[in-house]
Formats: sequence, structure tokens, C-alpha cells
Amino acid sequence: MHRLLLAFSVAATLAACTSGGHKKGPQLEDGARADVALLETTDLHANVLSFDYFKGVQDPTLGFERVATLIRAARKEYPNTFLFDDGDTIQGTALSDHQALAERLPCTEKLATYKAMDALGYDAATIGNHEFNYGLDFLAQVTGARMNADGVDAQDCVGPTFPFVLSNVFSARDGKPIYQPFLVVEKTITAYTPDGSALSVPLRVGVLGFAPPPILKWDKRNLEGKVTTMGVVEAAQKYLPPLRAQNVDLVVTVSHGGLNPDTYSDTMENANWHLAGVAGIDAILLGHSHDTFPNASNPKSRFNSMAEVDNERGFVRGVPAVMGSFWGKGLGVIKLALERKDGRWQIAKDKSYSEVRPICPKDHECVPADGEIAKLVDREHRATIAWVETAIGQTDYHLSTYFADQGDVSALGVINAAQRDFTRDWIKSERPDLANIPVLSAAAAFKAGFAGPEDYSDVKPGKVTIKSAADLYLYPNTIAAVQIDGAILKGWLEKSAERFNKVDTTSAEPQAMINTRVPTYNFDVIQGELLYTIDLTRAPGQRIVKLDYQGKPVDPKQPFLVATNNYRASGSGSIPGLDGKNIVLSAEVTNRDVVIAWLKAHPQLTRRDIEASPVRFVPLKLKAPLTFRSRAGQADVAKGNGVRGISQIKDNGDGTATYGFMP
Repeated sequence: MHRLLLAFSVAATLAACTSGGHKKGPQLEDGARADVALLETTDLHANVLSFDYFKGVQDPTLGFERVATLIRAARKEYPNTFLFDDGDTIQGTALSDHQALAERLPCTEKLATYKAMDALGYDAATIGNHEFNYGLDFLAQVTGARMNADGVDAQDCVGPTFPFVLSNVFSARDGKPIYQPFLVVEKTITAYTPDGSALSVPLRVGVLGFAPPPILKWDKRNLEGKVTTMGVVEAAQKYLPPLRAQNVDLVVTVSHGGLNPDTYSDTMENANWHLAGVAGIDAILLGHSHDTFPNASNPKSRFNSMAEVDNERGFVRGVPAVMGSFWGKGLGVIKLALERKDGRWQIAKDKSYSEVRPICPKDHECVPADGEIAKLVDREHRATIAWVETAIGQTDYHLSTYFADQGDVSALGVINAAQRDFTRDWIKSERPDLANIPVLSAAAAFKAGFAGPEDYSDVKPGKVTIKSAADLYLYPNTIAAVQIDGAILKGWLEKSAERFNKVDTTSAEPQAMINTRVPTYNFDVIQGELLYTIDLTRAPGQRIVKLDYQGKPVDPKQPFLVATNNYRASGSGSIPGLDGKNIVLSAEVTNRDVVIAWLKAHPQLTRRDIEASPVRFVPLKLKAPLTFRSRAGQADVAKGNGVRGISQIKDNGDGTATYGFMP
């Protein structure tokens, strides 16, 4: 038996309570017990199938169709389960772009991702930051919501069968939540009396949901003037009392964010360490960070040394928590051991724990896919494949991100050329007053091995397709441009150079070149007749030792326009001087579409169509090479693209290799 009680406001809650409340189940005496499992998916990013649309091949290391197998297995192990999704669900693959952008899904059809999820019977979900990428109107449509926000069609559309909860995003029109701020899921579970007798009883789980507050910066074009946000802690404090008034047994927060113990603010991106300190929360489902928690088996896990965090059993400040990986690579499980004390259910923390179950427990040993999922989305899958194979040109050289950290701009140069040309054309028609300011462009490698040996942009010489453009630019960000000066430009490059570890020239041992705590998407390469030199022996913030524009040193006061994306222009990446206030161009055109249009305008792409790499490294007298990982067997790609000093040292046997670099 399963029913949902939806609470839209404090007034509605109080009315429900004063009109009789919920129906009481069998009375349990103290000493009764029950095991309940909270199951979580997060950051699926529309990876419904184990398929890489960019490469046109099966990829068994990801995909909801395999997580579905884990969900069904967990339900056999734990008869009492609740299944939640933590957001960033509807965006991220060519499948999602096809349904949102290329051939927009009609109002009468259900989104492919939600068709798959409905087959597993989710209890509730929250909204992540990438849900807003396609605009509020599309989000309202595919979630089947009558969203109270400007610019949203009021028609009823087909959404999933499960409800959404979002506690900290409100309509700018009247301050009311755009989704229900809390809800109650009630299920009949099997409990056991002190003498071991089984008993069916109701369990009421209250649910709060949170999106990261910086959505207002990241998706400014879609959200400005339409919604407002509240800090995660403040929203929890606002809605916990009326939720608890619903006579719930447990409160679970489904929060699209990670863990950051730094000083709290109401705009904090990963605020769940602080959320765990709010009294009345029994469990936290995490996401957004594309990480795994708990993860004590990884000696490099940042959670190992985080204060008040148990990275082995999965507790944050005493609260059970889990982050179930990303892209359908794993399932988060919190096993709650409940004991009846003082007339209510309480969590026996010594018997409770969290874990993440990977779809591939060992290399090359992945669980089988659930056959039902592929059947449900077969039509959408085939239509997406046909779309991405559309030819738009030819290239005579290899575009890749295998060695983007070492200065290979074969792929990034295409993005920068496209963004720069778009911005200059826009200036001519819209802002001729900016015509005398030099235009630069910044791009980073979104695919550079974070998710494994296949996670690189790789467009071989020959046909260029829409799939190729999607391979170069993974996300549906929109193009933007900022006006800065030479000082900010240098600071921007210094921030990007934090991607590298500090090098000790006296060391006789190989040293890791890459600081893995700095994601590859924060290593911007800026082009436009620039040359800059990085000294890896210097401390972060002091590494750009030479910065020239058109062969002359850049003056700190010299003005520049830099084409980039809406995330970076709005402050993502913590670039000093970029806070959204210096945006001069914000177009409702995706960077990917800009790249596609540029490739169509250059149907016979050659190296002459892009600028040479602006990145130089100070030559170092090293006793051993700097080391880094990339896909195995690609040293010839580096050589062909003009990157010197790279050699493969060791094949790691997992599709990757350790390379050496001598700057």
C-alpha cells in the first residue's frame, strides 16, 4: 500500500492536521524494530542507456538501465524501501538535447528519462541546477507542473508519475514555491515486535528538496526576474516545523549539493555539511559533486579528512548520508535500523550505515542491463542516433582533448574560434561602441578523463557531424561575453593554472603534473592573439610569468572582451573579477549551436582555421618527467598536434596510460 500526501503550504498543513490527521495504524510497543532502505540516484544526466552518443558505441560503465538492475536487487534484499532521485536528471546527453532542442518533445509525450524512471516506481525527486538549462517552460512541461512563474505555459502536460519537492526556489511573481516545498510519503512496512512477530504498519517519511542557490547566476538568462532562492539551511528551518506537524516518522532531505564545511552562506553551492546540523533531519541524500559518499576505500577521497564526517559508514555530523555517484554509475543506499522508543521510531545509528553500490564492482565486470528500459525508450534512442549522425563538414586533422592540459588546442581552438567570431559579429550589429576592444575567447575541456578512458573529446580526421560538435562541447551552456581588463585577464589565467601541482626541480622522482582537486572544466584556455607562459615551479597565483597580446605585454588596465559561457560569465569557477556584473553579451544561443554553425561555415576544416596554442611552459631542468594520465596509445596525437615533450611511460591496463611530460 502506498499513498502520497502532498503539502503545499503551512496553511494547508495546519488545515490537514486540524481536520483529523492521518489514519492511525497498529499500535507498536517499545522494542519493536524495522529495517528501511533509502535508495538514491543522482546526476543521471539523461544517461538512460549504457550508450555513448558522441562515440556511437555501447558503454557498460554507465546508464540507468543498469542502475535499474541494482534497484530491483536492493528491493529483494530490503522489502521496506523508498526510492528518490536527487536531480540533474533531464540534461546531459544527445538524447536530452534532441528532445529539448532539436525536436522538442510535444506536451502530450513523456520525457524518455522519466519513462525509464517510472518503470522503477520512484517515490519522489528534487530539482538540480541542470534542470533549469532548457528554461522554465520546458521544465514545467516535462515535469507535468503548473508552474507559478513568468513565461511558463499554463497547459497541463505529461510528466512522470512521481512527485517533485523543492523547498528553496520561489516564484518572483508572488514568493510562493514553484514546486511543493515538502511532501509526505506513506508506505506500509513490515516491522517486528519484541517477540519477533511480523506486523504490517504505516511509515510516514517527510521529504524536503533543495537546489543549489547559485542557479540564479548559472542560469541567469532562464531565471532572472522569474524565481528567487533561499539558503538550504534557512529553507530547512522554514519548512521542518510544518512538515513535522504532519506526524511524520522520519524526515529525509533530497539535496542537490555536496559537502563543504567552510563558513556557511545562503548562496553556498554545497551546503549539506551545514544542513546536517539542523535539528530534525534524519537522513540526507547528496548529489551535484559527481562524487561518491561514503568512499573510504579511496585513500584520496576528500571526505577522509573532513571534520565530523564518517567516510566509512556514511555519516555527516551524526546524520546518515549518501551520494550515489553520477551518470548512472551507482546506486546510493542508506540502511536505517529503526527501533521503537518512547512511542516513536528512532534510528539505531550503531546498526545503520550508508553505501554506494557501483554498476561495475570490478573493471570489465558490470551488472547486466534491465531489458525493460531499452524497450521503453527505443524510439527516442534511434531518433537521437539518426540526429547526431547528420554530417556538417570535414576535418583534415585530429581534434582531441587527450592533452588539453599540456597545451593541445586542436579541440578547444574550434570552440574559441566559433565563440570569438560569434561575439565579433554580435558587436558589429548590436554594440558598435565596443568595436575597438579586442575580443578573446575562453574554453575548457569538459571531457578530459574524469569519468574514465573514454571520457575525452575525440574527432578523427574525416567527416564532422552534429555528434562531433556535441563531443567538443558537452553541455547546453549559452554564449556570453564579459568586459574585463588586463589585470582580471591575468587573474583568470592564474586561476586556471591552479590545475597544476607545484614542481620541485630538485626531485629525482617523477611528480604528478595535475592537481586533481581542480576539475578540468576550470582550466580555461584563452585565445585571441595571446601568448602566456606558465612557470610550474611557482606557487598558485604567481605562475603567469609572461602575458602578451599581439606580441606586446598586456597592460593591467587594457580592456578586453572575452567570449565564454553563461556559467563562467556569472561567476562559476571563482575567477577574480567575474561576478555577473561585467556581462555585455548574454544570448539565448547555446555554445554548442555556435560551434555547429561555425563548423558549417568551415566545411573543410584545416589547422589554418584555428589559432596555435597560446600556452607555453617555462622550460625546466627536471631529473624525472612530470606524470599524468590520459587514454592509452595516444602519444602520436600529441605529436601530430604540435605538443612536444610527451611520451607514454606505462599502459595501466584499464584503457589509460601514465604519460611523461618534459616542459
